[in-house]
Amino acid sequence: MALIKSISGIRGTIGGKTNDNLTPVDIVKFAAAYGSWILQQSSNTKIVIGRDGRISGEMVSNLVVNTLLGLGLNVVDLGPSTTPTVEMAVQFEKAAGGIILTASHNPKEWNALKLLNNRGEFISGDEGKLILAAAEKEDFTFAGVDKLGTYTRDETLLQQHIDAVLKYELVDAAAIKNKNFKVVIDAVNSTGAIAVPALLQQLGVTDIIVLNEEVNGHFAHNPEPLPEHLTDLSNAVVKHNADLGIAVDPDVDRLCFVCEDGSMFGEEYTLVAVADYILSKRKGNTVSNMSSTKALKDVTIKHGGEYFPSMVGEVNVVNKMKAVNAVIGGEGNGGIIVPDLHYGRDALIGIALFLTHLAGSNKSIKQLRSGYPDYFISKNKISLSNGTDVKTIFEKIKDLYKNQPINAEDGLKIEFDNDWVHLRTSNTEPIIRIYAESDFESKADNIAKKLMQDIGKMM
Repeated sequence: MALIKSISGIRGTIGGKTNDNLTPVDIVKFAAAYGSWILQQSSNTKIVIGRDGRISGEMVSNLVVNTLLGLGLNVVDLGPSTTPTVEMAVQFEKAAGGIILTASHNPKEWNALKLLNNRGEFISGDEGKLILAAAEKEDFTFAGVDKLGTYTRDETLLQQHIDAVLKYELVDAAAIKNKNFKVVIDAVNSTGAIAVPALLQQLGVTDIIVLNEEVNGHFAHNPEPLPEHLTDLSNAVVKHNADLGIAVDPDVDRLCFVCEDGSMFGEEYTLVAVADYILSKRKGNTVSNMSSTKALKDVTIKHGGEYFPSMVGEVNVVNKMKAVNAVIGGEGNGGIIVPDLHYGRDALIGIALFLTHLAGSNKSIKQLRSGYPDYFISKNKISLSNGTDVKTIFEKIKDLYKNQPINAEDGLKIEFDNDWVHLRTSNTEPIIRIYAESDFESKADNIAKKLMQDIGKMM
């Protein structure tokens, strides 16, 4: 069991002892620290919250809501929702901030509090440090009985989010409707079952099959939308003779597609395809994190733009996008960020833009995929036991590969001719991620395996 306190929030497993797991005491402490920080920022006392479909969601939500009310903050509760909806709702409601209750792709025993600023974006590293320090000190002053906050439930904000997607100038609902797409969705027993069919119907897609549609948090499979977890979706696309399959993670900020023959479009290529479409309409720059495929760079250069890598993590991608005025960006895990909608990963705008692109291409999704450079990323991880000295391990790896170009801005990225490997510790799990990319799957796997062996010898 685990508790991970980071600058972006607090994440852990439900149950167990305080300070080692995400217990009610830890939830209250962290919510109080965030609420106290909000009160120091301005006189705005409105906070938006929403949650994914996890088993613990309602319990965690009740604790967070009542802690915020106890501080004198006014809560607008979206109930079961999506991460991008909560982000946009902060803007819609002109709120001081927001909290998303989701552990994203983590298994069902996990939950988390993700913290937003008044722009509906994840808080900065420095802000996160202040909140962590306040939680550690339990430095809170609660409101008197006459100054307790107010509570409002508002489930209309998802529709406002969908309306904003439909109004987005590069989304062509008429073109999508004319294609009569048949779509299978894997909603992984979370809020994608609410949001994705609602969006598709309003885009004119009427032939929809939803797998794992009961929002109960008992995920039918590992909720990370990776190929090995999407075999049921792949089989269903073929069985139902569908045009494509759509998979999202539990909080609907990651997105990937399945082709009509059941093969994977590739989560890395979600951003590549959407960027290709955006750049065909608007010239500009792109950003992805340095663990993402170089196919985005290829597509960007093809359209006359410039590609910029960022450190891993949504807040880092967003900061780089702002710095270089990117017209599209995101992460290779299927995270699409469309800056003039909002600076957050959003599967709903991703679906609308992808389907517009597919409709306009007059190709099948398989044919669309074959038009992009064919690179393979091998994604692996090594579990860490408590006390593992990752810094020393990385120094030894750096020394071992000192003759290769190395970028140490975010873990270690080592380049080998046209291939690369990226090693970094996760912000959300006690693991080292090892991603390698090459033009052949076997080469990417072999690069990753070699680095994993090197790390294994040093642990």
